[in-house]
Amino acid sequence: MDNFIVSARKYRPASFDTVVGQLSITQTLRNAIMNKQLAQAYLFTGPRGVGKTTCARIFAKTINCMDLQDHAEPCDKCESCESFNTGRSLNIHELDAASNNSVDDIRGLVEQVRILPQIGKYSVYIIDEVHMLSTSAFNAFLKTLEEPPPHAIFILATTEKHKILPTILSRCQIYDFNRMKAGDTVEHLKYIAQKEGITAEETALDIIAQKADGAMRDALSIFDQVVSFCGKELTYEKVIDNLNVLDYDYYFRLTDLFFQGKVAESLLLFNEIIEKGFDGANLVAGLGKHLRDVLVSKDQATVQLLEVSADIKARYAKQAAECTVDFIYEALRVIEQCEMQYKVRMEKRLCVEMAFIKLCQVNELKKKN
Repeated sequence: MDNFIVSARKYRPASFDTVVGQLSITQTLRNAIMNKQLAQAYLFTGPRGVGKTTCARIFAKTINCMDLQDHAEPCDKCESCESFNTGRSLNIHELDAASNNSVDDIRGLVEQVRILPQIGKYSVYIIDEVHMLSTSAFNAFLKTLEEPPPHAIFILATTEKHKILPTILSRCQIYDFNRMKAGDTVEHLKYIAQKEGITAEETALDIIAQKADGAMRDALSIFDQVVSFCGKELTYEKVIDNLNVLDYDYYFRLTDLFFQGKVAESLLLFNEIIEKGFDGANLVAGLGKHLRDVLVSKDQATVQLLEVSADIKARYAKQAAECTVDFIYEALRVIEQCEMQYKVRMEKRLCVEMAFIKLCQVNELKKKN
């Protein structure tokens, strides 16, 4: 039986060209390499799964390449590149600060920094989850971080920059990584699907991108999961079934019923959703997001804020044209109240049903006023 390699590892970028969604950062790092303006310490910060450690590895590989190509791309042929690609490079040292966060761990690292690189010019020390270091470990690291040997470069990676001492921050060049845009995630998933011989509906990939919430690694993990369920053909229906995601259609139908004041029909549709196993809290939160998307669809200036496929965007535009702004504002207020009450109410279902009744009465109350 062949060993399966998850997509997050199989399609991990190996050069700056293949990094998704972080163009400004990769371009800045390229320029620093080409202009030979390397700092002694970098801090890569941002949400999980957006490429911080990946970019650190690519940077380490590139600055040690013996035959650097145009636009600061590694050659992948020299001894340094080959040792990196096969996982036996002695120039790149990775430390997981989540489990190696004591003073002794940092002292060991400081001792190691003195050793000259065997191949290439630089020894690169990548410290992941650096915010997990203890205060005493940070203090033990300060002097080395400020004045490292000429051959040593430190790359610190963290999801929580605010937990890092200001004295550490002041010694680093700081790069803020962005959340992945849904469009960039969908395009990357299309590329992987094509490589793997998988046919995928764009709406199905859009659901995966929404579920990943800006983290490419999460998107690839979800992609592997749904491929295991769906096989070589990813459809919208199968994906929402596997991920237990509520179909967009329910939100559109509920909003129409609220606007038309149809109480009975909205309660029956709510019952149908509950019988499918969906949680009331998730439904209410989803409704709030849906109404927000309807609101931004009211204006051409804000419609770009939607992170959905073209088909769904057209449905939002249609519903936005039918609903009044006053209705959407009031509906959002009712949803907000319901979310707060849902946490403390014993009768969870009744809490949502009361909110639905209020939503159906919004237009009627406006007429009376």
